[in-house]
Amino acid sequence: MRFFGFLGSNGAGKTTIIRMFVGLTTPIEETAIIGGFDIRSEILEVKRRVGVVPETSNLHDELSVKDNLLFMAGLYHVPRLKIEEHVRELLEAFNLWDRRDTKFGKLSKGLKRRLTVAAFLIYHSKIILLDEPTIGLDVMSTRSLHHLLKELRKTGVTIFFITHYIEEADQLCDCIAIIVKGRIVTVDISNHRGDCT
Repeated sequence: MRFFGFLGSNGAGKTTIIRMFVGLTTPIEETAIIGGFDIRSEILEVKRRVGVVPETSNLHDELSVKDNLLFMAGLYHVPRLKIEEHVRELLEAFNLWDRRDTKFGKLSKGLKRRLTVAAFLIYHSKIILLDEPTIGLDVMSTRSLHHLLKELRKTGVTIFFITHYIEEADQLCDCIAIIVKGRIVTVDISNHRGDCT
């Protein structure tokens, strides 16, 4: 499984799940295994493998598109010899190279979302958690992001896609789990999706 949909209404517990996956909240009773590591006892190893794209971007408005990626590369200790090449590859892949000198704060919502996703690929994360990535985007920006995510899936990245839009989850995801009041109530493993392993 490469594209896992996590579906639930506001207040269902989706954000709490993200907080658990990145070590901001510790599970009381249960646990989860991510990339082969337990989130209760091996959270540092989990953090090294997971990139979280939050609903609200935490990139810097005053920095350019390129400088934001360079900053993230430094933050995650990307080898210096590879930084410039990797930044260019990402910006070209996300159709942002022509805007590399534009301040982040001047971008449209759709372009900001693209750069936010790109920023969390700077350190080759194999698992990406996307928290409500299309909220507030127009139709064209949403379609563009969907296309980028489908292409990203082909590279072997596992995408954990959190949304409350049923149609969006159905269109994109290989497998869908529905959460209600903090508990998964059903998992869709119908034939047209394959399986959830």
